Amino acid sequence: MEIPGMQKTLLDRIKDPDTIDSAVLQVLEYGYKGERGIEIEIDQPEFTSVCPISGLPDFGCITIRYTPRDKIIELKSVKYYLLQYRNVGIFYEHLVNRILEDLVSVVHPRYMEVVGTFTPRGGITTTGRVEYREEG
Repeated sequence: MEIPGMQKTLLDRIKDPDTIDSAVLQVLEYGYKGERGIEIEIDQPEFTSVCPISGLPDFGCITIRYTPRDKIIELKSVKYYLLQYRNVGIFYEHLVNRILEDLVSVVHPRYMEVVGTFTPRGGITTTGRVEYREEG
C-alpha cells in the first residue's frame, strides 16, 4: 500500500554524510605501547543508517578491529560517532570507508579494519570490509 507523499517525506529527512562530525571521536594514551601487541575489537550490533535512494532504514553490525600504536579509542565517543549515521543517507561501501578514514585519522593505528554486516534487504545480505595498514 502506497501512502501519498510518504516517499518525499522520507527523503526530506535524510541527512548528508557531510553532517557526520568526526570531532566527537576521542582518544586515550595506550599504556602498553611498544610492550606487547594487542588487537582490540569493537562491535556495534544495532547500527542504523538510511538508504540514500529509498530513504528506508538500513540495519547492521559495525565491527572495528585495530592494533593501536600510541592511542586507543574512547568507547563512548565511538558510540556517539556511530549514532550520527542514524538519519544519514549513505551506501554500505561508502559507510565502511568513511568510518575507517575518520578513525584512522584520530587513532593512527598500526592496523585497522572496519566491517559492516547488514541485515537482508530483498533477500540479499551485504558485508563490506575495508582495512588500513601502517606503512613501513
